[in-house]
Amino acid sequence: MYCSRRLAQAFQNARQHFPAVLVTGPRQSGKTTFLRHEAADCAYVSFDDPLQRQFAAQDPNGFLDQFRDCPVVFDEVQYVPGLFTYLKLRIDAQREWNGRFLMSGSQQFQLMQNISDSLAGRIAILDLFPFSGSEVPGWEQIGLAELIWRGGYPPVVLEPEHREAWLSAYLQTYVERDVRQLLAVKDLRAFETFIGLCAARHGQELNLADIGRDCGVSQPTCKGWLSVLEASYVLWLLPPYFRNLGKRLIKTPKAYFVDSALAAYLARQPSSEALWHGAAGGAFFEGWAVLEAAKAFAARGLRPDVYFWRSQDGLEVDLLIHAAGKAHSLEIKQTATPSAGHAQGLAQFDKLVGGANSGDRLVVCTVSQRTPLPGGAVALPWREFPAWLESLLR
Repeated sequence: MYCSRRLAQAFQNARQHFPAVLVTGPRQSGKTTFLRHEAADCAYVSFDDPLQRQFAAQDPNGFLDQFRDCPVVFDEVQYVPGLFTYLKLRIDAQREWNGRFLMSGSQQFQLMQNISDSLAGRIAILDLFPFSGSEVPGWEQIGLAELIWRGGYPPVVLEPEHREAWLSAYLQTYVERDVRQLLAVKDLRAFETFIGLCAARHGQELNLADIGRDCGVSQPTCKGWLSVLEASYVLWLLPPYFRNLGKRLIKTPKAYFVDSALAAYLARQPSSEALWHGAAGGAFFEGWAVLEAAKAFAARGLRPDVYFWRSQDGLEVDLLIHAAGKAHSLEIKQTATPSAGHAQGLAQFDKLVGGANSGDRLVVCTVSQRTPLPGGAVALPWREFPAWLESLLR
């Protein structure tokens, strides 16, 4: 079963304008299925196949000669880093042939280094995240707690009855395979503890000194491990907004798991109901909204222009979105009874930004319909949030 992805239009546009296109993202986010569907006219090679990998590594010219006259998809291209130099030569020899080499890859560190060294200016790079809320089949009939519980990985979304087994296997594979390749982690148990501590702090500002102390490793080690989680699309960092707003602002990023199901699994949440009604419910709702925004940008081939803002005296905005020259401020609140107090931080930030730069002020919450709030903010039902993002970035 193929589920339509919002990245499709950006991908087809990139095929028309670049000789090469790379679709990257976390493992199991659907990259292979996406490429086989959206590039069905192309030849296909998977470098998970050791024979293909060996052929491309030992005789790159002979390997590429197979595709002189047709476009091709190279799946898991990070396994053959030496191929990029030869791709550059082929592209430069026929620069007018756009959409010739289409690729997927998962390991961002090595992959991006090889691309920057060899294919700069010749390749479009697109991120395919796990499903956004509106990409989940039948999402209109699924409650918010269940959407967060299932997350966005296609195998879990399409077969939620296998959620626990799949997430367990995914975590084991990720630790045993990707981490060992990206960074030589000697103490896997400590690393697993580190991931669990990050899950317990889903949606919070990072304090690597505290995390390192709790799992018994140094702060530099934590920084290295954090970079691995970012590079492999497990964690996503929301940067603080502090431009021209004075010095008394928090400048530490907030960390969110890209997939809420994986975060809930690591945090040992027993059910969707327990997650939603427990102490972490608000953080998981906030994480859902923040990643929806990041995914909306990525689906258009754009770098997410999103931030949070918090002053040291306690005023805050959960999510700032810059689009079309406007700064849109959002409070994400797990409530069906929004009040003027929920929009206090939005009003204060609006005063600091001021004038023509001011955009929408929204309290994204669980109300059933849009509700004006005192001071000009609007309470937005969570189900309308994906459509609002679509219209904002259109």
